[in-house]
Amino acid sequence: MNRAGICFIAGLLTAMSATAESPATDAQMLAEVRQLRQDLRTAAATIQRVQIVMFRLQVQGAALEGARQRMENAHFACSQAPMQRQNAMSQLDEAQARKRNAQSPAEQRVAEAILSQLNSQIEMAAKQEQDCQAPRVEAETEVRNEEAKMNDLQDQLERLDKTLAGYGRK
Repeated sequence: MNRAGICFIAGLLTAMSATAESPATDAQMLAEVRQLRQDLRTAAATIQRVQIVMFRLQVQGAALEGARQRMENAHFACSQAPMQRQNAMSQLDEAQARKRNAQSPAEQRVAEAILSQLNSQIEMAAKQEQDCQAPRVEAETEVRNEEAKMNDLQDQLERLDKTLAGYGRK
């Protein structure tokens, strides 16, 4: 036989052996393709969930930033009231000294008017100190709540990341 004939027979034998194994291999391949399709669907759904969680994280980040800003404003307002009260009290001491040292009734009337005004400022500052406490506590609570929501979303994202990482190992 010539070389071409031998190659032809070898090819024929190979084709016949492949055909004999075909039913078992086809069933395995079909199952594998089905599993791959299912894995792709699951991965695609997980990716969509990741995108949704990332969007929520972005929105939650903005909400958290707003809550932090409100808390900072409340803290600032609460820190200003004691300083204003302290400032008015030191001016009050000076005004009382001016009243004691007044040499004319006109100077005494001016000192009394200033004392009256400073007493009003002290009362207003004390009221502001009391009034600012509730919004400050409320703002702090809001920040803690927003942080908890942010942490929950970050945990969700971590779980989804681990799920997607599992697809890479299969």
